[in-house]
Amino acid sequence: MVSVACIGECMIELSGTGNDSWKLSFAGDTFNTLWAMRALLDPTAGTDYVTAFGDDPFSAQQIAFMEDNGIGIASSPILQGARPGLYAITLTGAERSFTYWRSDAAARQLASDPIALSKSLQKQSLIYFSGITLAILDVSARKILLDAIAAARLAGSRIAFDPNYRPRLWPDALAAQSAIADALRLTDIALPTFPDEQALYGDATPQDTTQRLAEADIPEIVVKNGEQPCLVVHYGNTETVPAISVQAVDTTGAGDSFNGGYLAARLHGYDPVDAARRAHSVAAHVVQVRGALAPFETLQKAFAI
Repeated sequence: MVSVACIGECMIELSGTGNDSWKLSFAGDTFNTLWAMRALLDPTAGTDYVTAFGDDPFSAQQIAFMEDNGIGIASSPILQGARPGLYAITLTGAERSFTYWRSDAAARQLASDPIALSKSLQKQSLIYFSGITLAILDVSARKILLDAIAAARLAGSRIAFDPNYRPRLWPDALAAQSAIADALRLTDIALPTFPDEQALYGDATPQDTTQRLAEADIPEIVVKNGEQPCLVVHYGNTETVPAISVQAVDTTGAGDSFNGGYLAARLHGYDPVDAARRAHSVAAHVVQVRGALAPFETLQKAFAI
């Protein structure tokens, strides 16, 4: 049976409705990706979100929300006195900006119990995490996480990683580069976004990004580039896959949902190019709804191209 674990931070999401009121939901980069995979994988597939939760009412709502939508929490700890982070989305047209309150979020302690973390990652078909997952952890916790991922990979799990560089979460670019390099050494499927790579490494083109990652011996690379085509590299074979042009309402979660569509397609057995086409379709549908999480029916319709 296929089973997936995504590691990171699920936050309280407040999104404006346009009339001075706010809608409360739950989201976060790796959770958004898992949400798409849950919609697109067979109902029998296992999907777990690996993090740490608080014992407050909002954390209880998070866990119930996941359970109601077929997402488990594996052995994620529930920590006394902790609480989730929060962010608010404001829109200018379809483009979004974020305000965060997350410095003491429970997810920063997701590696606080190494035994529970390792148990959460055991016997998973696919493990997915991101540069944000790394950035919210201190150096010692980051090592615990990467050691657990390395052990799971040695036991047969495939590892997917999106560097997802967010400068505000890192002390400096060198710290981000070092941590991301450690993660890439464990990566089977890399899912970077070109503007992030350009900001962190100075890549001039998406081809520069694929070349750098290929030199790191990563066999499968997909470089996203917003509304531009993505580049797909699989064991040295490079293909360009056009994006789908739509009238966007809210671009929140577009790259995350692309990742979810791509990984779900690969788990279904589609080749990388077909997986990228389906991922573009999923992302195009997501930007036509408000908030990071599109309804399952919307994602499933997009995937069945």
